Amino acid sequence: MPAELVLVMKFKLIIAITNEKWTSDLVEAAKGAGATGVTIISHASGEGVQSLKTFLGAELRTSTDLLFFLVEEHLCRNIIESIHDVGNMDEKFTGIAFRVDVEDAVGVTHQIEELTPLIEDQL
Repeated sequence: MPAELVLVMKFKLIIAITNEKWTSDLVEAAKGAGATGVTIISHASGEGVQSLKTFLGAELRTSTDLLFFLVEEHLCRNIIESIHDVGNMDEKFTGIAFRVDVEDAVGVTHQIEELTPLIEDQL
């Protein structure tokens, strides 16, 4: 693999926080838009703007999953839009997704080899 491609290719980290019932749909949508993999942290919890509802003093929580997608920057917008559309993230309580710049990454040689033909003209 040419060294200049490794230097030119940049990555973003998309983090999606969603109800576990939508996890597989979001992963499928992200992969369909170009994501090559995902790391899932299951059974997380959190609270948004509104407090959690309670029933007889017990909090009613749904299981939340954190999805981490390390993606090439040229594919990022399509992937995050797919996550948004499939996850219906404009509705209340469906989740959020955002991206973070990645300064450096190792262990991504296999991704670079797979992604190069897809984005070569954009590099």
